Amino acid sequence: MTTSEPTLSPADVRALCRSGQLVGQTAGMARGHVQANLMMVPREHAFDFLLFCQRNPKPCPLVEVLEAGVVEPRCAPGADLRTDLPGYRVYEYGKLVAEVADIRDYWREDMVSFLLGCSFSFEQALMAGGIALRHVSQGRNVAMYKTTIPCAEAGVFRSNMVVSMRPIKSADVAAAVSISGRYPGVHGAPVHIGHPEAIGIADLGKPDFGDPVDLLDDELPVFWACGVTPQYAAELSEIAFCICHAPGKMLVTDFTID
Repeated sequence: MTTSEPTLSPADVRALCRSGQLVGQTAGMARGHVQANLMMVPREHAFDFLLFCQRNPKPCPLVEVLEAGVVEPRCAPGADLRTDLPGYRVYEYGKLVAEVADIRDYWREDMVSFLLGCSFSFEQALMAGGIALRHVSQGRNVAMYKTTIPCAEAGVFRSNMVVSMRPIKSADVAAAVSISGRYPGVHGAPVHIGHPEAIGIADLGKPDFGDPVDLLDDELPVFWACGVTPQYAAELSEIAFCICHAPGKMLVTDFTID
């Protein structure tokens, strides 16, 4: 199962992930609920990553931090972070070594889990405001790009920002900024509008993560800070081990966006 299902409850989505029936991206699912990016690091790096999030709240807005070894978050009672996302990535020394549907074989009791707000969460508000989102209507993943926008360093973690891009009609850009700006806990307002080359993006047709989306003549590319930034930080910081969500494949929480 890979298509968006707005009528499913968050628990339904998590159950489909746990059973292996949902392996695709989660944009458009369980609309009105907060979706979360996942970053798991060994306890020895947990303070550094917490500091990285606090210094970079746009790409890394904290929803919840779990104690070492805990896999059931308060924002999703009954959930298991090892199985209840559609996909995960495992990094060793900055290299992607595995992309899997669950991480029980990789789990360690010293892992500290961080859940970060995702911009998928405010997409229902954008659509309710009359703003069309092509990746949702097409059942595709959002396009994500590495940029030259620097993040503040913290301990071992350093990175530039990753952004997600949505084509927005020029007449709707102000509304998109206003609507998304009401939700700072899930990245809030855009960080850049138009001129992708100004933030180091050479070709919109070749995203670093996710799927390319066509940009029409009456549209502008609008860029939001993205919770894939910690994966870029894992690459650049070259820590020995960490686990992240696969881009676009989020934990759907019980929290509501409003």
